[in-house]
Amino acid sequence: MTEPTPGAPLPGDVIVHVFGRTDVGRVRDHNEDSFLVADLSTENPSLQPEVRTHALGSAGTLFMVADGLGGAAAGEIASDLAINTVYEEVRDRFTKGERRDAQSFAAALKQATEAANAKIYSYALEHPEHRGLGTTATVAGVLGDTVYVAQVGDSRAYLVRDGTAMQITKDQSLMARLVEAGELTQEEADRSERRNIILQALGPEPHVRIDLTHQQLRRGDALVLCSDGLSGLVKKEEIAEVVSGTDDLVQACKDLIDRANENGGPDNITVIVAKFDGAGLLPPERSDRVGHAVYALAGATPQGGIPRPDEAPTAPTMRRSPPPGAGTAGAAAVAAADADASRRDTVRTPVAGDTRRMVWAALVATLALLGAFLLLRQVRGAGVHPMPAPAAPDSARADSVRTDSARTDSGAAAPTDSAAPAPRP
Repeated sequence: MTEPTPGAPLPGDVIVHVFGRTDVGRVRDHNEDSFLVADLSTENPSLQPEVRTHALGSAGTLFMVADGLGGAAAGEIASDLAINTVYEEVRDRFTKGERRDAQSFAAALKQATEAANAKIYSYALEHPEHRGLGTTATVAGVLGDTVYVAQVGDSRAYLVRDGTAMQITKDQSLMARLVEAGELTQEEADRSERRNIILQALGPEPHVRIDLTHQQLRRGDALVLCSDGLSGLVKKEEIAEVVSGTDDLVQACKDLIDRANENGGPDNITVIVAKFDGAGLLPPERSDRVGHAVYALAGATPQGGIPRPDEAPTAPTMRRSPPPGAGTAGAAAVAAADADASRRDTVRTPVAGDTRRMVWAALVATLALLGAFLLLRQVRGAGVHPMPAPAAPDSARADSVRTDSARTDSGAAAPTDSAAPAPRP
């Protein structure tokens, strides 16, 4: 069977059924997540009935989840700026443009995400009280029979096919990098106290590294976009079970959010579920590949979402402060993260080269201290004493006086914080 060209419309319609929902969760006092559903062909960014079920037009359809970071109202501002900027940019660059091909569409998604980064960065410069604000962004655009995804941060996109959910994005997080490098198992990463550290976000830096990927859709597929308030608490097997078990997408979104809240709901929870049907899509085949697949723009060097171990991230790492009472984080990690949050929600961690230099410096310092300690023990330890001086004549002998070196044995140690790196001013 001849495979269709990705992004090329097939005879017949592609029907999109979609719904989205966001929830504050059970711990946070406000919601910093935002999401977007838009029929680009009719320029309708809403969840009105005509968008909840619509035929995919020549300009495509757009979905987006943004998880704001920065504390107070800053995260909410960043996520709202992101979804509005991405929609306006895609509309102006592609919907109102002359070309309707896959390359132009994918390029518009990437450029729109870059524009959102610039908008948020500029806003932070103009409003110093919101220093450090940022947001994740999972931007999914569907054109023809293909979904294109621009990814920044650790919100996720899953494709559910034949009852199985497969992640088609890569988390731009510290834990994902360590798992990819073989330093941790996924189970260890899921339990780590540092699983809330991400390496990319829109807003903190003037330039951002965007992971642009694509996935061919089949008849009956479901696309799930969500913030980590869902993916961190509901396993992908459960997501597949809920999405595959009903055609009522309003109920599917509610059930997924309910499951996250039943598991504690420590963070804001956002989810979009879209199902695809119609004669414009081929049925699934066993030979189909589903997963993370980089989309290369013509004349551009593709940029992956996870830098190599020897690469420095292009944006500061960002830490979400664990909510009060987060049972899996550990008391030390919660206390340290809360202290960070009182200053700001972004922290820098050493990049690869800096880490190596710091490790060597620490090793040299440790060896020097160890050597000094051993020398001191030789001088003062048991069984090793200075040679006594020759006895003086009786007439000149003075009473000997023994003096011991002053000893400091307070046991006090310099305070350390192994749970989180110290933020820079």
